[in-house]
Amino acid sequence: MNSITHTLAKLALSCSFFVITQGAIAQQTPWEDREPEAATGWYNQQAVTGTEFMVSAANKHASEAGKRIIEQGGSAIDAAIAIQAMLTLVEPQSSGIGGGAFILYWDNENKQLSTYDGRETAPANASSEVFFKDGKAMSWRDAVLGGKSVGVPGVLKALELAHSKHGKLPWNALFNETIALANDGFEVSPRLSGLIARDIHPALNTFDAAQNYFKPNGQGLQTGDILKNPELAASLTKIAEQGTDYFYKGVLAEQIAEAVRLAPANPGRMSTSDLRNYQAIERQPMCGQYRSYKICGMAPPSSGGVSVFQILNGLEQFKLSDWSPQGTELVHAFSQASSLAFADRAVYLADLDFMGLSAQPLLANDYLRERRKLINVTGQYQKATEGQPYPTYSFAQDDAYELNSTSHISIIDKDGNAISMTTSIEFMFGSGVMVGGFLLNNQLTDFSLSPERDGKLVLNRVEPGKRPRSSMSPTMIFDEQGDLYVVVGSPGGSRIINYTAQAIINVLDFGMDIQQAISAPRFTNRNDYTALEKGSVLTELEGSLEALGHDVRIIDLNSGLHGIQVKDGKLIGAADPRREGLAVGK
Repeated sequence: MNSITHTLAKLALSCSFFVITQGAIAQQTPWEDREPEAATGWYNQQAVTGTEFMVSAANKHASEAGKRIIEQGGSAIDAAIAIQAMLTLVEPQSSGIGGGAFILYWDNENKQLSTYDGRETAPANASSEVFFKDGKAMSWRDAVLGGKSVGVPGVLKALELAHSKHGKLPWNALFNETIALANDGFEVSPRLSGLIARDIHPALNTFDAAQNYFKPNGQGLQTGDILKNPELAASLTKIAEQGTDYFYKGVLAEQIAEAVRLAPANPGRMSTSDLRNYQAIERQPMCGQYRSYKICGMAPPSSGGVSVFQILNGLEQFKLSDWSPQGTELVHAFSQASSLAFADRAVYLADLDFMGLSAQPLLANDYLRERRKLINVTGQYQKATEGQPYPTYSFAQDDAYELNSTSHISIIDKDGNAISMTTSIEFMFGSGVMVGGFLLNNQLTDFSLSPERDGKLVLNRVEPGKRPRSSMSPTMIFDEQGDLYVVVGSPGGSRIINYTAQAIINVLDFGMDIQQAISAPRFTNRNDYTALEKGSVLTELEGSLEALGHDVRIIDLNSGLHGIQVKDGKLIGAADPRREGLAVGK
């Protein structure tokens, strides 16, 4: 049996197992309702206080790398580059240089907020029916595997663009720690080994590069194993020396395009010209007023900036502090506000550049005033329908799952400059295609797999060069004086929007510090069902919420919030106890 036949045979066996086992799971938990990354334990987290700087990221190696860059005189963006490089090594299932990101950067001296869009793009040869098979859309679990789902990675270009404007240390000085650790080896974390052991992604059993790395000798990596990645070290060394040209125009670009086109499952259509032509975009932030605070996030193709603010605007009519942060009243009202936001999101939020539209009608005062009238705190919960912010347009709801395997980074440097950056390869372990020591994303499955429904076009459909809609919600909050107050964001698929909005109201309405706000029990509603965090006090609300018409499900809600609060001249750093992140500062 030759190597190609052997690979295809392994793939067929694994995909068969995957469908059967996931089908069994689906009897209780539909695939689209699965969490992007399974829960892997609870880490006791305490607020970290500093006066000079603060870093909060998803792994201790990443947080420490960012800390050392700032101690060397680096800016927040310098630290973010070092952190992203390190996360590519130590948290490969969640983000990496094979993925994309949205970045908020606060220039404290000039009091200016900039945002950078490093979202992936569809190849020039992509079509709206790229995920069709036998005349109909593939299932998400079939589409995610292999080359078709890979978008042109954007995170490095976005970081380079931001660094050109805000960096202090030279680009080539920001990768040294990761290069050294990749060569010397690092201890596999409990989270990484736990996710490998769950055996959810078939590529880890079928794609040679991924299998050899994550399951050497046929056995999954164990906690404490020393893992080396000399191939990633070599890639980062060239990126440090040559800048992003090596990734987008050099030998690595050729390797990426070839790996996508020759993937053993679902070969893709990416070319070297797709990589060469990729551009990060500096966009205007999406900002709005909530009580006495200014809330700012990303513009589309992120849905986070719009949807988080729509939820907050819907709740502003209520004095939330009169309620319990874990009470029926809040969960009932929040669920309705969120349902309205998600109804709009499903129809109107996408890469609006392709329609020549602005997202501002979704945040217009008159429009939001009418939408929030639909929230009834004493009435029954009902699923929401979309509004009509664009009277001359009519689109269908999309069917994207957006199971983001994602990471969030929050940083404030010695000068008060700040980063809120959410970075992702989408599903855990991305497309499963591995090249240059890192995984490639499967972000194209964040598009609607069906380009039209019921005779109407889906706005978030695949088009050449288009960026898929994302739930990533990096956020900054400013006080009445215009000073930075909170930096926050989360992984968690489409639940990111709820996680971020809930953390914000915990701080602004209930007076929690950022660690308390992040550690608090989670609840979500995406215009579907009301999820209450398993093992939390919220489970006691099941009966009262069902009496109000909610379909209640008690499940793990695996957020991964990282945040920093500026309070009384101090920096308070926080990391989500549901993951293995760490806040460090001075």
